[in-house]
Amino acid sequence: MTTSSPRPLLTQVGARVRAARDELGLSRRQLAEACGVSERFLAQLEGGTGNISLARFAAVADALSTTPAELLAGLVADRRRPAIALLGVRGAGKSTVGRELAKRWKVPFVEVDQEIERAAGLRLNQIFELHGEAYYRRVEREVLRKLLARRVRTVLATGGSIVSDDGNYALLRARCQTVWLKARAIDHWERVVAQGDRRPMAEKPHAFAELEQLLAARADRYALADHTIDTSHRNPAAVVDELAALA
Repeated sequence: MTTSSPRPLLTQVGARVRAARDELGLSRRQLAEACGVSERFLAQLEGGTGNISLARFAAVADALSTTPAELLAGLVADRRRPAIALLGVRGAGKSTVGRELAKRWKVPFVEVDQEIERAAGLRLNQIFELHGEAYYRRVEREVLRKLLARRVRTVLATGGSIVSDDGNYALLRARCQTVWLKARAIDHWERVVAQGDRRPMAEKPHAFAELEQLLAARADRYALADHTIDTSHRNPAAVVDELAALA
């Protein structure tokens, strides 16, 4: 079953404001002081729930060194944004479903983490071991910018943790249709094991409990996606059918 954001235009505007603020390296408090809008209201705006007045919106745009027109440009067309980004933790089915969707549409399928590895010249575990998460996020952002600058129909499978980074997630939400492939913890677990990977059980005796905690911690972030598709007890073909209907 698919659920959609009830206010897609506000969600897209909020994502653009958040991305623009991040580009300038401003904290929410700094932007609030610069534009005269409360920090609390800015949080609502960036979250897609703040219905801002034109005067306030102009003040926000000015503080971001842009204009209301620039922040709103193309948003009607963006409701049919050509790129679709799949979200979810490992075992969500992003790769399986994403490849099939791309095949059906005859468009490129991109594993974002693979592009990050290619850009950094390192495997993901090496990136984190040698340079840390901050470096990974910088590379992730540059990869996303390059991929999304093309404005062509593409299916992206994103890293499960992208929702943890406000700036990168805002960029993704501003430029793509985002879809959370939602499932129960046991579904994620069984799919990973079915792929032949038994490391979760072998290396971490409390791995399943940690997975449940991770899903609970990220649920609110994933729920900001444009659409949510519950994949529990469903085969990939049915999920692909539902995804294809979103375009």
